[in-house]
Amino acid sequence: MRPSIVQIQTNLGLGSGVVFNDTGDVVTNNHVVSGASTIEVTTAEGKAQAASLVGTFAAGDLAVIHVAGHLDPAAFADSATLKVGMIVLAIGNPLGLQSSVTEGIVSAIDRTVSEPGGITLPDTIQTSAAINPGNSGGALVNLAGQVVGIPTLTAGDPTLGAAANGIGFAIPANTVKDITSQIITNGRVVNSHRADLGLRGSTVVDSTNTPVGVLITAVMAGGSAATAGLTTGDVTVQFASARIRTTTDLSRALADSQPGQVISLTVITAARAERVVSATVGELPAS
Repeated sequence: MRPSIVQIQTNLGLGSGVVFNDTGDVVTNNHVVSGASTIEVTTAEGKAQAASLVGTFAAGDLAVIHVAGHLDPAAFADSATLKVGMIVLAIGNPLGLQSSVTEGIVSAIDRTVSEPGGITLPDTIQTSAAINPGNSGGALVNLAGQVVGIPTLTAGDPTLGAAANGIGFAIPANTVKDITSQIITNGRVVNSHRADLGLRGSTVVDSTNTPVGVLITAVMAGGSAATAGLTTGDVTVQFASARIRTTTDLSRALADSQPGQVISLTVITAARAERVVSATVGELPAS
C-alpha cells in the first residue's frame, strides 16, 4: 500500500495523495492544491517530480494531479460495504512524516460535515484513526490494503477551539472513484450528483445576534428557487423537516437531498408573511 501513497508539496503547504492509475494520475483533496502555483509529488521511495493539475471539484473537496511516468496504483474498495467497527488505517504524511500510519475504527458512516469556506461533504466516513495536518488527501484503508476513503478533515472542538482527537472524516471511496474518473476523462466533473436550489444567501441574525434564517440574496434564472417562485428578500427558515438558521444548515440539508427530490420550503417574505412552497431540487452545477 505504501508505494501508492505520495507526499504533495506545494508553494502553499503539504499534503498527501493516492495514486489512482498507472499512468500518473493522483487524487487528493482540493484544499491541498487549491491556489498553488507549484506542485511536487514525492513517492514513498523518495523520488520527487513536478506535477500538473488535471482538474478539481471544489464542492466535493477533490482534485486530480498528474505526474509523468509509471506509479503504482492503489486498490479501491467498495465503500458501500463498510460497517461501523471495522478496523481502518490512515496513511499519509502528517507533519511531513512520510508514510505515517495511524489505526482506528469506522466510527460512523454517512455523516454530513462542513469544512471551513462553506464546503459541505455528504456521506463521509467518521473514523477514530488520527488525522493530522498533512494527512489530507491520503488514504483510509481496510486490513486488505484497499482504499475505503480519502481522509479530509478533523472535527473541531467548539469548547477548546482545537481539533477533536479521534474524530476524523474521510470522503468514501465510491465517491472518490466516480469524481476522479470524471475529471480524468473530461478534465472536469460533468455530473455532480449533488442537490442545488439555484440561489445565493446569507445568514440573518436577530437583535440578540442569534441566527434565524437564510436571506436569499440572488436567484439563478431557471433554477429550482426561481421555478418555485422564491425571490430575493425572502428568508428561508425551513427545508423539508430541517430547521434552517444558517447557510451551513441549508448546505447540510441540500447535501442530504437528491437532485429531482420534491421538498417543501418555508420562507418569510419581505412583507413578513410566512409562505410554504414546493420545490423540485436541481443538480449542483458541475465544475
